[in-house]
Amino acid sequence: MNTLSSSDWLTAVLIAVTAGLVKGMVGFALPLIMISGLSSFLDPRLALAGILMSVLATNGWQVTRQGLTPAREAAERHWRYLLIVMVAIFLTAQLVTIIPRRAFYLILGVPVVGLSLMQLRGVRLHVPPERRAAAEWGIGLVSGVLGGLAGTWGPMTVLYLMAIDTPRARQMVVQGVIYGAGAVVLFLAHLRSGILNAETFWFSAALLPAALIGMSLGFKLQDRMDQALFRKVTLIVLIVAGINLIRRGIFG
Repeated sequence: MNTLSSSDWLTAVLIAVTAGLVKGMVGFALPLIMISGLSSFLDPRLALAGILMSVLATNGWQVTRQGLTPAREAAERHWRYLLIVMVAIFLTAQLVTIIPRRAFYLILGVPVVGLSLMQLRGVRLHVPPERRAAAEWGIGLVSGVLGGLAGTWGPMTVLYLMAIDTPRARQMVVQGVIYGAGAVVLFLAHLRSGILNAETFWFSAALLPAALIGMSLGFKLQDRMDQALFRKVTLIVLIVAGINLIRRGIFG
């Protein structure tokens, strides 16, 4: 880390601000933006460590922004999803140094782009109430595996919440609770895996203020959106995130 140039630091800070801005607007995509941006010029392990403090803190802010009662209700409503995501993240994070991740990027990226494009064209995905328990186990497992291996478990979570017609305010809280719980597990898992250590911790901490500044600006933009605009912007961010996952799956 002591070999990073001033231009490397400036680039890393700008990436963190951008990731925080998008996170504040739509409630997700900070890990996707940071990990893809940082890993384009840093060692992938340092890039992964670099996102951990920002992921943890921004999700904590998102959870508590509307108070603790909505957060508790979200946790009770989606406890299955929370449980499987946390277990899958912890288990798969231990394999991050030995399992190639490119196949997982493709497996997630292709359906995310396809499903998001369908919804932008007016096709509404819907999970009926009687199938939601099974959907939470299955989608939560996929999200957790990607979270452990690549530090991102957002896209499938967002698609699921949109498929059950979650209102904007509740969606932001639910995403914050799910991502926040996963972020705690991811942080602890990478303390165990060695990705986060005495050196990389300070790099991760140095990027946190930039991510928080970006998120503050994003919250202001989100507060001006109605439900329809929020849904459209969310789908566009999903498409961009999915294309980036496909790119990483093909080119590494």
